[in-house]
Amino acid sequence: MSSHPWNTDFAWLRPSVAPRRLTETQIDQFHEQGFFVIENLIDAETVAAVTAELDEIEAEVDALLQGLPDERMFIAESGAITFSPHAVKQSPAAQAVSAHPAIADVCHDLLGPDVRLYWDQLVYKKPQKPREFPWHQDNGYTYVEPQQYLTIWLSLTDATVDAGCPWVAPGEHLGGTLAHDYVDPLGFQCFPDHPDKVAAPVGPGGAVVFSSLTPHKTGPNTTDGVRKTYILQYAPHGADVLEGDVTAAPTGRVRQDDPERQYPVVEGGVPVE
Repeated sequence: MSSHPWNTDFAWLRPSVAPRRLTETQIDQFHEQGFFVIENLIDAETVAAVTAELDEIEAEVDALLQGLPDERMFIAESGAITFSPHAVKQSPAAQAVSAHPAIADVCHDLLGPDVRLYWDQLVYKKPQKPREFPWHQDNGYTYVEPQQYLTIWLSLTDATVDAGCPWVAPGEHLGGTLAHDYVDPLGFQCFPDHPDKVAAPVGPGGAVVFSSLTPHKTGPNTTDGVRKTYILQYAPHGADVLEGDVTAAPTGRVRQDDPERQYPVVEGGVPVE
């Protein structure tokens, strides 16, 4: 494993805040291993409401893919895996979940007193074309500074090992962003496998909480149903996306504060209502 060319002086930070929701054990596991699983983070009624609206968005995406050559666009493919970003701009239920008090508390406890939504997307893994999604860090796709932001992998269905739950590489987050290579047609990869990988199954309404720097993959969905996930990512206020060719110095920075989709969820240590 080698570091991303822009990762030259990374040091893992642990915010000093009084926890609002998480236990010290959960917080320690996050900082030491890079992840933890929390069941029943969101109640069943809220899960049902957001799933209904995300299903409509996903159906439109899948219809678009079916009209394309090979039924695919970049790493999305009908019957295999579909993505749709920025659901908060279309779905009131998604917007409500993104600022849910329980999620805001998790953001506070792991990132600190001022946190914004950075990215949201639905990811539906289909059973017709089962395949793995390769080992990667979220910061390996789009380089954000500060490098350590938060991913809440919210499961809308039962994410078992057979359904394609996440696998994580514990402890590998502490060195910052790794170099990634593109593996056609699956996506970016930081390494082909890890000897200490751990499965992280989770039930509907629960979440796998991990760092943007935690290498992870998802396995193939070999069940008869669709594995539905709503991925929510949060960054400290003031985060930037770096632009440029990774073989040279960054050429620009873009502040991540789009008011339509990157709104505050925690301000001054208090969840935004």
